[in-house]
Amino acid sequence: MEIITMGRVTVSALIENQGDVMKVEEGVLEPEKVRKLEVPNALVDTGATLLSIPKRFIPALGLTRRRSRTAKTPGGIFSIGIYGPVQLTVQERDCIVEVAEIPDECPVLIGQIPLELLDFVVDPSGQKLIGNPDHGGQQMIDMF
Repeated sequence: MEIITMGRVTVSALIENQGDVMKVEEGVLEPEKVRKLEVPNALVDTGATLLSIPKRFIPALGLTRRRSRTAKTPGGIFSIGIYGPVQLTVQERDCIVEVAEIPDECPVLIGQIPLELLDFVVDPSGQKLIGNPDHGGQQMIDMF
C-alpha cells in the first residue's frame, strides 16, 4: 500500500497592481514603473479562499482598500481588509483578483479562487501545481 503524505506546495508568483498594468497597456506608464511583488515561495492553500498578502506589502503595491470582510481563521473570526485588484501570474498563467490582507508573519497565500481562475490543481504526491487534467492541462474557464 502506498501512503501519500500532503506536503507544502509553494510556487513563484508575480503580483502586480492591476491599475498600473492597465496604464502600461494604455501607453501612459512605463512597464518598469508597475508596482509589483515577486514572491519566490507563495504557499498554495486550498483551505483559503482568496489571494492573501501580508499587510507590509499592501502599501508598496499601491493597493486601495475596497471593503472589509469577516474571515474565519485558525485564530478565530476577524474583520480583514480587501484590496485590489491585482494581476497574479503563476507558471505563465495570469488572472485578476482581489487581495485579502493578512498579518505580516504569514506567507503569501494562494487560495481556491485564484487557483480556479488559473485552472491549476494541487498534485499532492508531486507537491506541485499542475494544469487541470479535466482540461487537458490547458488553462480553460468552465462556462456551465
